[in-house]
Formats: sequence, C-alpha cells, structure tokens
Amino acid sequence: PRWAIYTIFAAGVLLILLCCLCICIKCCCKGKKKKRQQKTGENINLKGVNGKTTTALVSPCESQGYQDTGDLVGTNTNEIHLIVGVKQADSLMAMDLGGSSDPYVKVYICPDKPKTCETKVFRHTLNPVFNEQFNFQSTAVMKVFDFNRFSKHNIIGELRVQLCNVDWNHVIEEWQDLAEPAKFEEEELGEICFSLRYVPTAGKLTVVILEAKNLKSMDIGGSSDPYVKVQLALDKRKWKKRKTSIKKKTLNPYYNESFTFDVSFEQIQRVNLVVSVWDHDAMTRNDAMGKIFLGCDATGNQLRHWADMLSNPRRPVAQWHSLLSAQQVNSTLSLKKKIPLHSKLPF
Repeated sequence: PRWAIYTIFAAGVLLILLCCLCICIKCCCKGKKKKRQQKTGENINLKGVNGKTTTALVSPCESQGYQDTGDLVGTNTNEIHLIVGVKQADSLMAMDLGGSSDPYVKVYICPDKPKTCETKVFRHTLNPVFNEQFNFQSTAVMKVFDFNRFSKHNIIGELRVQLCNVDWNHVIEEWQDLAEPAKFEEEELGEICFSLRYVPTAGKLTVVILEAKNLKSMDIGGSSDPYVKVQLALDKRKWKKRKTSIKKKTLNPYYNESFTFDVSFEQIQRVNLVVSVWDHDAMTRNDAMGKIFLGCDATGNQLRHWADMLSNPRRPVAQWHSLLSAQQVNSTLSLKKKIPLHSKLPF
C-alpha cells in the first residue's frame, strides 16, 4: 500500500538526516579539541625540561643492613634540584647461599615516590662500586637490595637524608651506616611471575603468565578473585590487550596461560608491555590490585628482563616482579587512550 511506502521513505530520510547530524557534531568536537591542544602547547615552556633523569619501578621488602655511601651533590638552589650520587657500599650482609649478594640500590623521594631510580646490579660482591647519579626535587631515600631472578628481592638496608639539613653550598661525600627499612612506607601488593619470548624473524612476542603470590586482599572475606591483563602500548598509545581466566577466592593464583602478539622487529623497540592484576567483581567495577610495565622505557629489573628477552631470541625468559600501584605505573608511563589507525598497518 502507498501509506507503507511513504512511511518507509520518511523513515529513510530521517535516518540519513540523523547520520549527517552525528557526523557534523563529531567534526566540530575534533576541531575544538585541536584548538585546545594548540593553545596548551603554546603555553608550555619546554626550555627548562631535563630529560636525563631515569625513572624506574619499585616494591619495598623486609630485612636488615650494614653499610652504604650516599654521595649527595647539590646544584643551584634556584633550580630546586637535587643530584644524588650513589658511589659505593662496603661490608654488606651476605644474602645468598654462597656467602655473597647481588646488590643494587633504589633511590626515591619521600613522601611521594612515583619516580624511583635504580642502579645497576653488581653480581657476587659485598663491596659494590656504583658511581651513578640521579636528579630529584625534594627526603632522599636510598635502599640497598639483593637481586634474585626467581624470588623476592631482599632488602639489605636503607639510608635516609633529610634535605632540610643539607648545606647546598658544598658537595657532601660521606659514609653512613645502613638502617632497617621503615615499615610505614611499605605496601605489599604481591608478586607476579611471567616469561617473555620474542622471535624476530616471525615477529612474534609470547607472554606466558605463570603465577602470582601474596596478592592484596580485596574482598570482605580476606580473599580476591584475581585475573591478569596483558596490554601492549606502541609509541605510548594503547594497542593490543588480552586477559587470563579468573581464579576464584585466592591470593596465590596459578595461571600458566600464554598470549602471542604480532610485533615486528621495528615495533619491538617502541613497544611497552603492561601487566596488571585485577580483582573481579560481579556486581561492581573491577579493582586494580597491582601493575608492572616492561620495555625500552623501563629501568631497573623491568628493563633487565626486557633486555634479557631481546638478547636471547626464541628462548623464554622467566622472572618474578613485585607489583606496584597503578598510580606509580601510570605516572611513569603516561599512556594515551588509543593508537592512531595508521599505526595498526604493517610497516
């Protein structure tokens, strides 16, 4: 009948008009966003930015200590910058069975510690010589750890320097005894073990989530329902992601689940791997329990694991990592929302 034809025609016209209206609104929003970005870009002064400071990830532990040296070098007070030089340590406590340790030092500022720096690991020595410097802007804390690939990193001791007591007109170089670590800062979020394997010829990155332990309790009954998200970021933009199954009512889940991503050799140098543990809630929003990221932008243990994977192609490299708060990782990594469409195409 004619009325049905007219009705269908009118509905089609209305649908086309609605589509056109949506396209116009999207274009206007994009134009406004670009203008805002241009304005903010004009207001930012990048002349004083110093990109030499390396940021890393941290997870505190427990133990005892002996001696360490902190070589503190103060710069111009008008710039409000502190250069902490970790020079060497002597007569450290032996943490390994062979009567030695694999020490390295973590340095950060209290009370906020989203930016944490680490020295290199020195194998099988109780008298390491570091000679490394880090830039900071507010109490400097230096913690000496014993590196272990397949277990928790044990803390040997720590040194705290109150910046208000520092004479900024002179370079300070002195020996100080290590003290036991402060308990009030420690927040145990648990540990996660996973292996990485990269095949350059095939462009395949394989991540195997093995297990986690000592996770934070998120539910009322003192347990959690954890699962793991594995996400790749290319050029600081979210790219690909996968997730494991949910393990009910446990703080020590075992997964042994494998995920393979297509990542070319050119892309692997610009990729960051983000591994996060989440608590599943059926009725409310899932809660983040801890996070870690690896890649060329990482430092410390995370960078070492990534470098071991790249230097041993086709071989899986497993390692335990201490989980960090999502705030620490997000402030260090600063991922953008999503990757541009052209970056998904093969290079």
